[in-house]
Amino acid sequence: ELATMKMLLSLIALLSAALLAYAAPPTCYSRVLSLSKEITKSFKELQTSKDVDPCVETLPRLYLDIHNYCVLTKLRDFVAYPRCERVIEVSDLKEKARSLYTIMISYCRRDLVFLTDDCSALENSVETSDEID
Repeated sequence: ELATMKMLLSLIALLSAALLAYAAPPTCYSRVLSLSKEITKSFKELQTSKDVDPCVETLPRLYLDIHNYCVLTKLRDFVAYPRCERVIEVSDLKEKARSLYTIMISYCRRDLVFLTDDCSALENSVETSDEID
């Protein structure tokens, strides 16, 4: 009976630890990664939308790789792009891009590691469904 009680307490402790780990707040890295994927996906959906405003076709390409140092320039350029202000989806996307940039340079500056600074990779990348899902 004592062994059963210890086993039950161990199981409860294990489940509690699992719940705490699952409920833990997101790290800077996980927040940046999920927001970059969300932005990339929204941009792709905007460009493939059937009733898209013609100005959307002129937007700078927005493929984001948070491991590439050039992503900071890419985000700055996208936010500063002067056209399409009247398109609500573009304004929303610019606001998300601005948030991601701010998180990356302010809150997560010390937590991020850039593996490359290949700017052409952000221009010529081949997006796969794995990258944006």
